[in-house]
Amino acid sequence: MANRGETLNDPLRFIKRCLAEGKVLWTYHVNMRLRGRYISREQILDAIDSFEIIEEYPKDKYLPSYLIYAESGGSPIHLLVAVDVPNVNIRIVTAYHPSSEEWEKDYRRRR
Repeated sequence: MANRGETLNDPLRFIKRCLAEGKVLWTYHVNMRLRGRYISREQILDAIDSFEIIEEYPKDKYLPSYLIYAESGGSPIHLLVAVDVPNVNIRIVTAYHPSSEEWEKDYRRRR
């Protein structure tokens, strides 16, 4: 069972653990967007070792969320992941290929 401190102290560990244990909810939004953005669930799951938190939104509307940088096949992907500590799961809210117009060359900092 997760505790609130684990997420606050190490949200990336919590996210990776939930993914590894299949405690993932894919939101309607992400399901609608993945196909059009040519990103698959498998790409997201296979990229877990490259995950880095690049932005934090602790007071997001429903749950604390994190913008994750990942790489799949050498290409950057951003994921917005909400964490539900009491119910020990995460929600993949959206996923997209970041734009070089909006992001620095490393795709980890906004311009």
